[in-house]
Amino acid sequence: MPEEGLQWLAKPDLLTDDEIVRLIRIAVTELGVTEVRFTGGEPLLRPGLVGIVERCAELDPRPRMSLTTNGIGLERTARALRDAGLDRVNVSLDTLRPEVFQAITRRKRHDDVLRGLDAAHTAGLTPVKVNAVLMPGLNDDEAPELLAWALENGYELRFIEQMPLDAQHGWKRDGMITAGDILASLRTRFALTAEGEDERGSAPAERWLVDGGPARVGVIASVTRPFCRACDRTRLTADGQVRTCLFAREESDLRGALRSGAPDEEIARLWRLAMWGKKAGSGLDDPSFLQPDRPMSAIGG
Repeated sequence: MPEEGLQWLAKPDLLTDDEIVRLIRIAVTELGVTEVRFTGGEPLLRPGLVGIVERCAELDPRPRMSLTTNGIGLERTARALRDAGLDRVNVSLDTLRPEVFQAITRRKRHDDVLRGLDAAHTAGLTPVKVNAVLMPGLNDDEAPELLAWALENGYELRFIEQMPLDAQHGWKRDGMITAGDILASLRTRFALTAEGEDERGSAPAERWLVDGGPARVGVIASVTRPFCRACDRTRLTADGQVRTCLFAREESDLRGALRSGAPDEEIARLWRLAMWGKKAGSGLDDPSFLQPDRPMSAIGG
C-alpha cells in the first residue's frame, strides 16, 4: 500500500450491481465462462457484494464463484457469502509477523485477517487458499514458516512472484524473489514433489505435494515461468473495462455499450473482439515493457 493511499474511482464511473450481474450473465450464457472470481482492489468494500453473489448463483448454467480478498471484514461476511452461494475464497497474507504486516499494508489488522481466514474455513468456503508475495528485506525468509502454518490450519498456500503491478511503479526485476528462490527455501524444511502438467491445466499455479501429500503448495511464477499460452481468463474492471491481461495497457469499454442501450448480443460481440485481440504474451521480457497506467489494485476487476 502506498503511504498516501490509493485514489478512489468516482461513483458514477463504477458499474452498478445490476450492470455487474448483467455482464456476468452475458459472460456465462453467451461466452462460455464457467468460473467467476470477485477480486479487486478489495471486493468486501462493495456494499452489494452478497446480493451480487446471490443473483449470480441463480444463473443457468451456474458458475463456480470465488473471492480474492485481503481478509479484513471476512470474519463478519463469510457466512453470508457462503449462504448466498460463494464457493471458496483466496486471502492475501504475506507474513505471520504483525509488524511486517503493518509495514506492508499500513494497517494494524493482522489479527483481523487471521480471524477472517478461520471464519471462511468454518463457513465452508473451502479450500481456503492463502496468497503470499515475498519481497526482499521484508518477508523473504518466511516461506517455510508460512507453509508450516498453512499446513497446521488446513489452508492451501500459494506463493506469487512479485509482479510489476505496484501503484508506485517501483518494481524491479533485479532482486525480486523468484519461484526458484521460494522452492529452494521451502526445501530446507519440506520434501516437495511436482504435480504433473495434466493436473495443472490452465491454472496459474504450479503445485507440489508436500512431504508426499496430500497437502500441496503452489507457486505462481508470472515473471520467471510465464503461462500465457494456457491462460483462459478475461478481466472486467470495476468501471466496466475489459482487460485481456493483468499487464495490458489497453482496455475495451463495455460500460459505454451498456449505458447506451446495447443488446446482450452486441455486448458479447465487443467482449469477444477484445479477447481475440489479446497479445501472445505479457511482454515482461521485452526491453520496451511498460507497467499498466492503471494497476488492477487501484481499479478493481
